[in-house]
Amino acid sequence: MNAARAPAEALWRSLRLPAEAVSRLELTPHPDPAVDSTFKLATAAQTSIGLAGLAAAHFHQLRTGAEQVVSVDARHAVIEFKSEVYYEIEGQPKKTSSIFDGLAGVYRTKDNNYVRIHTNFPHHKQGILDILQCAPTRESVQEALLGWNSVDFETEASSRKMCATALRSFEQWDAHPHAKALTDTPPVMLLKVGDAPKREVRGSPTRPLEGIRVLELTRVLAGPVAGRTLAAHGADVLWITSPNLPALPMLDVDTSRGKRTTQLDLNDPAGREKFASLVKDTDVFLQSYRPGGLAAKGFGVGEVAKARPGIVYASLTAYGWEGPWKDRRGFDSLVQTATGYNVAEAEAYAAYTGNHGLRPLRPKALPMQALDHAAGYMLAFGIQAALCRTITEGGSWEVRVSLAAVGQWIRSLGCLDPAAAFRDGRPLPTPSQKDQEVAKYSAQVRETRTSRNDGEQKVMRALKHAAVLSETPVVEGEAPMHLDAHSPEWLTRE
Repeated sequence: MNAARAPAEALWRSLRLPAEAVSRLELTPHPDPAVDSTFKLATAAQTSIGLAGLAAAHFHQLRTGAEQVVSVDARHAVIEFKSEVYYEIEGQPKKTSSIFDGLAGVYRTKDNNYVRIHTNFPHHKQGILDILQCAPTRESVQEALLGWNSVDFETEASSRKMCATALRSFEQWDAHPHAKALTDTPPVMLLKVGDAPKREVRGSPTRPLEGIRVLELTRVLAGPVAGRTLAAHGADVLWITSPNLPALPMLDVDTSRGKRTTQLDLNDPAGREKFASLVKDTDVFLQSYRPGGLAAKGFGVGEVAKARPGIVYASLTAYGWEGPWKDRRGFDSLVQTATGYNVAEAEAYAAYTGNHGLRPLRPKALPMQALDHAAGYMLAFGIQAALCRTITEGGSWEVRVSLAAVGQWIRSLGCLDPAAAFRDGRPLPTPSQKDQEVAKYSAQVRETRTSRNDGEQKVMRALKHAAVLSETPVVEGEAPMHLDAHSPEWLTRE
């Protein structure tokens, strides 16, 4: 067995897909270190991206009988794991390459530890400030947090549905009740949730997901990356967001590529009615609402499977479906902090530099939002594997992915020697299209022509998809660049 394909083959087999198909996945033989981290992030990147591409190819094969090879370059893949910082519009660099609000980040606490707070959404920022009763400056937040023990603040933030986690080592996380609940949880799961006839195979689609409709209700990286991947393989992805939440242009522009975007208020009866009509005609329901959030509105997995037999219902959560933290809100940076990554990365870097410093070491984040991106491709992989099941055996299917379980999987890949990781691992390129490596992996994407831009299309350059399919190459498509560019309607199927 090809060693580079071993992680992919294990996950492919876990979803009961035909083993012989993995031989058509070509991966860089020795991917790590392709980036400066003690974790095998290149393996994680090319494996997750490769699985999403291979599942698309397999679905296409079931529909047409045509086989094809899927190849993924490790360096391209690991750079794509930070795609949100590498695009430019009309040749203009972004004002900042940071995806975080100015208050977000790590702070010292009274018990000589750290907490990380996430404040990108205004209501999350205000919620943290309400707890701390301080001014909205980093200095004031730091002073206030020195009056809190790290776990106490984490607990208080969670009780108010805010986003903060205490820094833990792997050892501390492994002893935590929630870590124990996650033991042996795979990064992607398929569950049959209803009966339905086998999907009919019609026509000769030229792209793997041609004719497949995807209703996407996600925000912030992992879910949007999954939707973007499905769109690249030909799906009609209708990305629905709430008009009551602010846009996050730094992220939304990049992850909107290939999709159509619209907004509906699911708290409004008319919005729910319109949404229900869309559900009845979709093939895939992709959501990352807080646990139970959509069920309370009548769109949980059971209700949707009943309304649309044969559906693939894909869900993303931060911490999974079991254990004491299953209902907690979370983002990649918070899960990294809580589950030990930031301590392990800091300790490995200190070992490399010989500068161990004071304990605890200042947390060191991974060089990209690796949990988010890997989870996005795992979602796309699982969705397409479930679509394959609808052809081979019928039924309605649920796909489950959590950031914590994906982090657990990346950790299972093992770590590099610190010298190899930080001496031989190349830093990610400068976030500029003038960087030769970025330019090499980028393509031109035009703004979607809509009534709001009067037919004038801005030109964007963004990273190409790293999965290369030999017979049905991805189409980079257009980008709406706004969250409300289209009407909430499906395209007519040919």
